[in-house]
Amino acid sequence: MAETWEDFVAAWQTDPLQAKTALLAFRELLTEPGVRFAFKARPKISYSLRAAHAAQKKRELFVLMDVIDDDPEQRWLSVCFYADMVSDPDERGDFVPKGLLGEDACCFNYEEHDPAMQAYIADRLREALAHAKS
Repeated sequence: MAETWEDFVAAWQTDPLQAKTALLAFRELLTEPGVRFAFKARPKISYSLRAAHAAQKKRELFVLMDVIDDDPEQRWLSVCFYADMVSDPDERGDFVPKGLLGEDACCFNYEEHDPAMQAYIADRLREALAHAKS
């Protein structure tokens, strides 16, 4: 079982949907001073990468990136934000009442290789990070 982020990434070899590629790009986008990551492994359910910013005082994270692991050969991503931290101008996300640590969420699924969706989620990440820093 992957107990650390590094172990998980190293062990993830099969990636037909290019979800690993997208996840690594999302994490790299958030690599800046003040951002910290936490990793939680729940094999056969999900592997969660959570990002928080040191400036945040009321919430413990600004994004939850889940690798859905119900089929390890076809992993996909669910990237969730607090609903009040991001916009969804193209209505590509799902509104989830009380879906993120008991607060309303907006979640975006990356279920197939889709550069446009990857860019759309990256824009939401930038938006949430800016909100978390303010």
